[in-house]
Amino acid sequence: MEIAYKSSSFNMKALILNFIKRIKKLGKDDPRRIVHSFKVALAITLVSMVYYLRPLYKGFGDNGVWAILTVVVVFEYTAGATLCKGMNRGLATLLAGLLGIGAKYLASLFGTKAEPIVLGCLVFLLVASATFSRFIPHIKRRYDYGVMIFILTFSLVAVSGYRVDKIIKLAHQRLSTILIGGAACIVISVFVCPVWAGEDLHNLIVSNLEKLAIFLEGFGGEIFELPSEGDSVDSSNEPDKSFLGAYKSVLNSKAIEESLANFAWWEPGHGKFRFCHPWKQYLKIGILTRQCGYHIEALNGYLDAKFHASSEFTKRVQEPCTKMSYEAGKALKELALSLKSFSYPSNCTMHLQTCQKAVDEVNTTLKASMVGEFDVLEIIPLITIVSILIEIVKCVETIFVAVEELSEQAHFKKLTCDGEKSQVHHGGAVANVGDEEEDRTFVKVIVHKITKESREIDDNRG
Repeated sequence: MEIAYKSSSFNMKALILNFIKRIKKLGKDDPRRIVHSFKVALAITLVSMVYYLRPLYKGFGDNGVWAILTVVVVFEYTAGATLCKGMNRGLATLLAGLLGIGAKYLASLFGTKAEPIVLGCLVFLLVASATFSRFIPHIKRRYDYGVMIFILTFSLVAVSGYRVDKIIKLAHQRLSTILIGGAACIVISVFVCPVWAGEDLHNLIVSNLEKLAIFLEGFGGEIFELPSEGDSVDSSNEPDKSFLGAYKSVLNSKAIEESLANFAWWEPGHGKFRFCHPWKQYLKIGILTRQCGYHIEALNGYLDAKFHASSEFTKRVQEPCTKMSYEAGKALKELALSLKSFSYPSNCTMHLQTCQKAVDEVNTTLKASMVGEFDVLEIIPLITIVSILIEIVKCVETIFVAVEELSEQAHFKKLTCDGEKSQVHHGGAVANVGDEEEDRTFVKVIVHKITKESREIDDNRG
């Protein structure tokens, strides 16, 4: 019995310690979470005064509880989310309350017997219309919560108004308490250690670009890594290559980006983010970043197979492929840096031009090699890698254009003169679309040719 008691006591202690460690980790990962907890507690404490203080209680009565409920459902982590829900709830409650009172008096004009029938018809029509509006994409994205509150409030006012004589007083009390709760949430969220959704979206896009850049900078060295003779596989001495998998989080960031952009639309100008900041452009950059991430996902599948330098073809394409990958990574880092510093992405063009030169070099190498002199089965993976890298270079150039557009729309500071800027558009790597398309077409033709030859070899073997 004593052993069992000690064992259970030890397990309980371990569980408590593990729980405390998790709580500490949550706080260390983002200290703003702790601040947010205190902000919610402060808001609820303040609106509770409606119940605690007798003069306020006499004015609002039991409807004071709606102020507390409003804080619970409205106060969100970011200021934009709180503003979104607070404004939706306040306007929806006001509109629904007015329509509910109007429906009550309109129905009363038809007499005592017809009043409930008219009220029922009005509730049916308005609720059906409001529910259908939730399927409209624009309303769904920004006003869905407000429409839901409208349906709830209108139904409550219209239904309860049939049995309650002092409907105007009831509606006034509920609206006042909801406005008090919503105002407390908005004021505390915006003015007390605010967490801005727009800033989080900006930082997320920067982080995603950096993750892709890290992979591309290290890919060339990993894919053409040469094992030394006599090396034994020792897992304890293997270097940490976790950075090669950091890009995977980029592929699943769409929902977070769209949510943050929606909440950022509600926020007032703050810091370096002006009023009516072009948040939609961030979503465009996010889409292009994920497209680049999907190409990187395809490249990642080739990391397990090392291509030895004994292959003459590998030697010929190794340098330009490594250069393409590395310079594309550097270009993405420059784009992330320009976003982080709110400056025009002028330093990126140099890396894009180097990428284009590497593409031309690979193209020349493939044309000069006459791939028929090499083992078809050996060079298929390398040709595929070349093709994917060229597509990644194209993606990086497209991301550069999108960041450039954001710089113009958000009025980022420019570090170059107009003449240099025009060279970016007309004389830089981005302008060479025709040559780049020709290079990609040539590579695809080579891939098709090699695949066909590979199938013929397999048929002959069979």
